[in-house]
Order: sequence, then C-alpha cells, then structure tokens
Amino acid sequence: MNDFSRRGACPALSAPMQTGDGLLVRLNPVAGELSPKFLIGLAESALRLGNGIMEVTARGSLQIRGLTAESATVLAAEVDALGIAVRTGVPVETGPLAGIDPQEIVDPRPLAVRIRAAVEETGLTQRLGPKVSVVLDGGGQLGLDAVTADVRLAATRTDAGVRWQVSVAGDGQNARPLVTVEDDAARDIAVAVLRMVAEKGREGHARDLSVRQLASLAGWHSMAPPSVLPDISPSRGEIALREPRSPIVDAAKGGPAAKLPISPLEGEMSGRTEGGAVEHSRRPIGFFNVSHAIALGIGLPYGSMPADRIIALAQSALTLGTTEIRLAPGRALLLLGQSEAASQPLQDAAASLGFVTFPTDPRTRIAACPGTPACASGRIATRDIAETIAAENADILDFTLHISGCAKGCAHPGPTALTIVGGENGAGLVVNATAKALPAGYRPGYDAARGIGRVAAMVRSARYQGETAAACLTRLGPAGIAEAYRQARTYQQE
Repeated sequence: MNDFSRRGACPALSAPMQTGDGLLVRLNPVAGELSPKFLIGLAESALRLGNGIMEVTARGSLQIRGLTAESATVLAAEVDALGIAVRTGVPVETGPLAGIDPQEIVDPRPLAVRIRAAVEETGLTQRLGPKVSVVLDGGGQLGLDAVTADVRLAATRTDAGVRWQVSVAGDGQNARPLVTVEDDAARDIAVAVLRMVAEKGREGHARDLSVRQLASLAGWHSMAPPSVLPDISPSRGEIALREPRSPIVDAAKGGPAAKLPISPLEGEMSGRTEGGAVEHSRRPIGFFNVSHAIALGIGLPYGSMPADRIIALAQSALTLGTTEIRLAPGRALLLLGQSEAASQPLQDAAASLGFVTFPTDPRTRIAACPGTPACASGRIATRDIAETIAAENADILDFTLHISGCAKGCAHPGPTALTIVGGENGAGLVVNATAKALPAGYRPGYDAARGIGRVAAMVRSARYQGETAAACLTRLGPAGIAEAYRQARTYQQE
C-alpha cells in the first residue's frame, strides 16, 4: 500500500493515487449496483477515513478522497467487510440501465462477461495499461456514446438480427468503425484489439494501431472459424488478410472508404466529460421508465458531494423503498426499486440536499475540480466560482465551461470552449483548449466569475438570432473573449 499509483493510472482500492488532497481510491462494484445500506457504509468510511468528499466520475466510478496510507488500508478492509466485491482488471463497461431498459436493443451484460473472461484467459490484464478499456452499448435511454474507449461494441438491428458494430479508439461519434458482426466474432475481435494494444507496451492504446493492423482486424473474421482468436505476430500484431470490406481496409488500399451501418445517436446534448467524452448523450438525470418500475437519476454537482449528504440521500432512499443504487456515467446515481409515488418525494429530498435533479441544471455544463481549499494543488476556489457562474449566467451555458484549480486539468483533460485555470498570476482564461494551454488573459482568482459574466454579457450583445453561445464565441475569437474577461468595462445586455 506504500507504492502509490502515479497520476494517469487508475487509483484502484489496492493502489490509491496521490493527489493534491491526499490519496484517492476509485471503485466499481462487480454487481454493478449498491444497496442504500452499502452506500451509507461507504460514505461513513469516507467521513472517518478521508476528507469526507465522495465523487462519481464521468465514467461512473465511485471515488473517495483525502485518504492517508494508513486509512486507505483500513478502507480496503472495511469495503471487504461490507461484502462489496469491486472490479479489477481491464474495464469492460456496460450502460447504467443495462438489462432493465425496455428500449435497449439487447442486454450487453452476457457478452461483457464473456469478454472479461477471455481477457483473463489470455493473460492480457497484466500487459495492458490502466487506462485501456472496452465499452458495450446495448442502446436504450442511457447509451454510452459519450464514453471513450479503446474498443467499442454498439448493438444495432440488421436484417439478420441483432449485431455488434465494432469500433476502436474513441467515443460514439469519432471512434473508427471496423465491422458489424455477431456475438462470438465481436468478442474475438475485441480481444484481438487488446492483444495488439498489449504489443505496444503499457502505454499503448488502440489509437496507436496502424491502418494495416486495423484493416487486418476488420477482415479476419470473414475467414476465421467461429470463436477462434487469430494468431498475432509478436513483432507487428498483424493478421493475414483476405478481401474484407470496411472503411479501414479501403483506406489502406488507397480507395474510397466504404460506409458501414452506424447506430443512430439517441438522446439530448450534454456536456463533455473527462476522458474526451462528447456532447451527444442524454444526461442520466430525471425519471426513466424501466422494467415495471421508475428509475430516478440524481446528479452530483461537478461530480462531487460531501459524504454526509450522500448518507442523507441514501437514508431517504431507504425510507422511500429504494432497493438499488447504480453508478452512472455522467457523474450521477440511479435510484431503483422505489414506487412511482415515492419517486417525486425522493427527487425533492435530493434537491433539498443540493443534488442535481433536472437535466437542464446549468451545473451540468460546468466541469470543476475540488480546487482550494480542498486540494493543495489548487490555486482558485473552483466550486465557489462555478456556483456563481451557474447562478448568474445559465442562459449562455450551451457549451462546457471547465474550471480547473491548476494546469493539470483533472476534471476535464480535453479541450473546452472556455477554461478558467488557476496559476501564479491568478485565474487565467483559456479559449478552445485544455487547462495546460497558455491563458489568453488573467483576473484575480476571487474575481473570475465576474470576468465570465462580462464574457457572457458580450455574447448576449453580439450573438445573432438563433445562434448558440458556443457558435458566437467561435465567431468572436480568442482575442475578443480575453479582452472582455480581463477588462473592467461592462457590456450592456440587449
């Protein structure tokens, strides 16, 4: 327990990661859900052993912050004593409503189990880096389009029945499609991709695979016996080709790319999240019809909540009949088992505790790390700034605003339209880039929200009828935005 994982690794229960506010652990229940009593037990441990802050990440993992070497060891023992089995190995993720969503194309969990088993059987877990992952999206109300992965399997309906579209290196919108195949071939291709990635070393990802390798993946299934993994060269990770048809194969030959069927994207727009997820998935917040019941989605503002409020929510849920709580990508909890009549009082209780209870809540458009005083690395009070901006400028937040306590950009590694980042010179404003980029302008940290307010006033004054704030910002350009942020004059709202 003394060898803490480096930043960029996955801070598992047995390998906590050092952060600016102590050690952090991340866990996912093997069963995919927690009872309210189990969640209360975890939150009580977080209060006693950490700094009392709990998080649900953009990928739907539970995090406990502010641990010490000693308390992290105690936490692992208490999780074990609660009887909560946590996942280890390569993440093979399914949607939060998998198996209970009447709108899903197919339940992805059985195939996920088979892929996990195949990964273990081939000994890939120790050879792959901690950020390598597989996503299985069965469709439905809460898909996984916004979650990035090395391997994506998306269920789609074809004339021949349900098939899996296999893509690599991206989210539901920008991953590179390979083929659409049956369950057995989907499993085998997924494992073959992981074997190729493993040949790249612990830092390897599917984005590092060559066009030739991707072409071989797209083509081998047409000639391989069912359920047989291909032989892969240790040096090149390639497979003998025949004449397959795929965009990757055609590109490798220098010809025009063939188009493969792609499942339509579903749901409303939502903000980008950590890991490069994009704005095209329905938020897991609000009411969802599931098998013979109602699921209530509750968001954690900025993905974080004090453990005592988690306890209060779980106690209300227990009183109102909730039997199951699932962690959801998008920094949320899904509460299941309560009656339809109890769902509204439960939502009201969550709102009174400060949780996000409506998908239109402007806080869902802001990615903010703990900042000061919670994190020693933070230079600005990110959550205070976020709350002020959400309260005063909700009308222009049709894009993701990132507020980062320092240049590490923990809450949102990818670029956003606007990023406020804490540094030696105060609160810098970065336009259309990540927190690591050079800010275009600065304000004192305590005054950052006012600076964004001036940018918002400029947008209201300058945007055309029907134009989004994001499009207006693009048109105005970095220089004009930075000028509004750092100057004292106020733009008049039309």
